[in-house]
Amino acid sequence: MSRHLSYSAGLLGGVLGLTLAGATLGSAALADETRIRFQLDWRFEGPSAPFLMAVERGYFAEEGLDVQVDSGSGSAGAINRVASGAYEMGFGDLNALVEFLAENPDGPGIQGVYVVYDGSPASVFARKDRGIDSPADLAGKSIAAPAFDTGYRAWGIFAAANGLDADDVEWQNVDPTLRETLLVRGDVDAITGFYFTSLLNLEGRGMGEEDLTIMPFPDFGVPLYGNAIIASESFAEENPEAVAGFLRAFNRALAETLADPEGAIDYVVARDGLIDVAMETRRLKLAIESVIDTEEARAHGAGAVDETRLTNAIQLVADAYDLPEVPSAERVFTSRFLPEQGERMIFPGQGD
Repeated sequence: MSRHLSYSAGLLGGVLGLTLAGATLGSAALADETRIRFQLDWRFEGPSAPFLMAVERGYFAEEGLDVQVDSGSGSAGAINRVASGAYEMGFGDLNALVEFLAENPDGPGIQGVYVVYDGSPASVFARKDRGIDSPADLAGKSIAAPAFDTGYRAWGIFAAANGLDADDVEWQNVDPTLRETLLVRGDVDAITGFYFTSLLNLEGRGMGEEDLTIMPFPDFGVPLYGNAIIASESFAEENPEAVAGFLRAFNRALAETLADPEGAIDYVVARDGLIDVAMETRRLKLAIESVIDTEEARAHGAGAVDETRLTNAIQLVADAYDLPEVPSAERVFTSRFLPEQGERMIFPGQGD
């Protein structure tokens, strides 16, 4: 009896010891993970799919990362939150980053590390029934947009590229929730907005592509980059492998999103069960077709920049935004954390 009790006690002690040891190892493993708080530019919508996929499929975890992805309220907010230290990394408009760096030359360093939108999604949407078929027809017309809208801020670049004077149109600064409604009602002749946002909003209000003349900035001589993954320079310097690992995991998820947009939307639904699945699938596909899967991205690999184009784009933004200084391309973007080019040739048909 005593021997049996002694044996049982020994066995129990061994099991407890293994359990405690396992718990200790698990805690150590968690402690070894680098935590990254990541700020999106907007709500959980179709284009956020690869970020959410990388979390749910464990791609970040495989890189030793504990990543928290939060919804946002605009590019400027994402940049400011990374600058403040509230987030280590984020997703925002590279042109807004240029503006931040110019206005905060001695502030916290932030850099783009992976360009997701190879072109700016900014577009002009004009009513065909107002006789607008080309940029020249915008002269003398009214355009509505929020003051922070990229299309509004970069209007001077679009105008110059298409033979217009920046003052040839009458601007109305409006709340973003009213922009498309004003166009549908005929209160203005045109609006600017992200291609894959305003188009869907207009269709939801009964105005389809057949009623519109759509002028995406990249197709009308505006060589600006769009949204990029950004990182705090201090965090990146202290945790270079974490930033590189984040980009490897994201690149992997982006490749799978490009291959199967319908399946990728499942990860957006998992974060927000109230989304319109059909609409967000279309939004993701529009984003891919218009600003992600571009000729230049296919040529150089996803995530990269052409330094000459970036330098030119920075100067254009500095002039259009009347910035106090012109940040260098090296301050705005670094390629040191990118996966190798071969790993970034991820577009359908590449590497088959």
